[in-house]
Amino acid sequence: MSPDPADLLQRMFLAAIAAAQPSVCLPRHLPVAPAGRLVVIGAGKASAEMARVVATHYPAIAGGLVVTRYGHGVACRQIEIVEAAHPLPDHLGQGAAQRMIDLVSGLRADDLVLCLLSGGGSALLPLPLAGITLADKQAVSRQLLRCGASISEINCVRRHLSAIKGGRLAAACHPASVLSLLISDVPGDDPADIASGPTVADRTTCGDALAIIERFNIELPPAVRETLESGRGESIKPGDQRLSRCHARIVATPQMALEHAAEIARRAGVSAHILGAALEGEARDLGKALGGIALQVASHRQPFAPPCILLSGGETTVTVRGNGRGGRNVEFLLSLATSLKAHPGIYALAGDTDGVDGLAEIAGARLYPDTLERARALGINPQQALDNNDAHSFFEALGDALVTGPTLTNVNDFRAILITGAG
Repeated sequence: MSPDPADLLQRMFLAAIAAAQPSVCLPRHLPVAPAGRLVVIGAGKASAEMARVVATHYPAIAGGLVVTRYGHGVACRQIEIVEAAHPLPDHLGQGAAQRMIDLVSGLRADDLVLCLLSGGGSALLPLPLAGITLADKQAVSRQLLRCGASISEINCVRRHLSAIKGGRLAAACHPASVLSLLISDVPGDDPADIASGPTVADRTTCGDALAIIERFNIELPPAVRETLESGRGESIKPGDQRLSRCHARIVATPQMALEHAAEIARRAGVSAHILGAALEGEARDLGKALGGIALQVASHRQPFAPPCILLSGGETTVTVRGNGRGGRNVEFLLSLATSLKAHPGIYALAGDTDGVDGLAEIAGARLYPDTLERARALGINPQQALDNNDAHSFFEALGDALVTGPTLTNVNDFRAILITGAG
């Protein structure tokens, strides 16, 4: 019997999340206890669960503090968990960031700082440079999140406005050793882009940040512009001796999660093909592109023969032009739907592995061959919803929203398109 399409896609999504759980991927990377003190810090949507795993491994932790998104906290002994705002930073994140700097100051050479970082850490550790206010950073962040900039471009700007990102947290730990354990949510798995690289050297410059600002016509508060134009916001560069005892290790990646999902498909007798774990660009453009590939598979059995599944990950962007409720995964999926034109043999699922797509507590959505037909029966125009960036409302009205709650991990977007061969 052929597997149920919706059930198979759901199981694959859950398998990708399960593979990136800290309890699964973190323990084998934990170091031996140091001769001196062990201090645990971190930030990100997975950082609280990472901290819980660490706390059960070491009998004595001298101090610990991690910051996670509201609703993503867990009970944890020895390590304090602080919840703060994401994607726009707030005062609780700022206060925790300052306390983190204070916690690692004054350490000795035989001490070890274990830094637990995952996606979301940038917004959760807002510590503006002197002269810049939290309101300034919020204003810049708000524009960057709406303009279509890539996560690498956004984080480049963030690093040059921060007193903790771009290697500055590691510099504050000197002369202690620093081991950063990272769950990657960024295309290419560059440690400098995971939580904006607070413990790794930064090769980008204030000039690079200004170029991004100009490219997207971002309006800067005067203090922010002065910080960038004067070079006062320059980050810690490669070769800085304060980072000589700092190391970073990635413990989970989008590619790893996609491989686990692909194995679920193969066990069900369906071939799975990973098109890329680091796809970027406008979400709606990627929806059109992958829709074209899916139709080629369905109609001409190229480049793969159905039944098969096309898998991809990465982080797309959304240029916000409307006033609807959306996220990059549901925007991709709605664009895909309009491209497929109700082909009878194609199903899809797209979601963020942290359980939050955009600003909504919704991971993503499911797409069926009759999605457009059901929408029109309810009087919903798919193209108007897409033009208004209102894909969450679209899929919720159909009962096809994908809700997981906080998953306590984050290896970015998951997209699966199943071509059954029917039709």
